Amino acid sequence: MRLLWRAKEYLAKEYHPDGFNIGINVNTAAGQTIPHVHIHLIPRNTGDVEDPTGGVRGVIPWKSKY
Repeated sequence: MRLLWRAKEYLAKEYHPDGFNIGINVNTAAGQTIPHVHIHLIPRNTGDVEDPTGGVRGVIPWKSKY
């Protein structure tokens, strides 16, 4: 968790996003396709996508339906 927050602080300082999506998929029912651990940390800006609902998959519109 400490590394995640350090990465978030760095991205905030360097790029000044309006917000972040943070996501973790655990097990197939949650969308995990290969058993491993990784965290999505996605800087977001107001208006970067038409409809920001949908979490990390909503960042890439064609991936938001699963």
